[in-house]
Amino acid sequence: MQKTVDPSGHDFKRLAAEVPQDVPIVMLNLLKFRAVAAYPPEPGRAEVSGRAAYATYSREVAPILQRRGGRPIWHAEVRSAFIAPEGEDWDEVLLVSYPSVQAFLAMVTSAEYQAVTIHRRAALENARLIATLPDQPKG
Repeated sequence: MQKTVDPSGHDFKRLAAEVPQDVPIVMLNLLKFRAVAAYPPEPGRAEVSGRAAYATYSREVAPILQRRGGRPIWHAEVRSAFIAPEGEDWDEVLLVSYPSVQAFLAMVTSAEYQAVTIHRRAALENARLIATLPDQPKG
């Protein structure tokens, strides 16, 4: 299993091309935390768990998310991967709604958001971020 945490330029282009504009989306987050957060060296920084670093990210990103019209709608701890490749496991699942893919992209590319991603990067060993279109007609 390939581990990923941050999007590539190709990921941004693909998302913008594949997801309809001006419709609400829900981003499915699959999260695997590091045992110990991997912050860049900084004198006096206390060692914390990946979960604790992600909690800091969540607190700091909440007002940014709200200003873009987004909101967390569901969060759960993973207990067992019933159907999954061997070795693929996650710690938490999170659903976050956005008014549109444009709102999501504007948020994640903003300088304000980029400043708090230090905590997300430090926290996560692996992640998936999957765009979904809830309650949309098929076709």
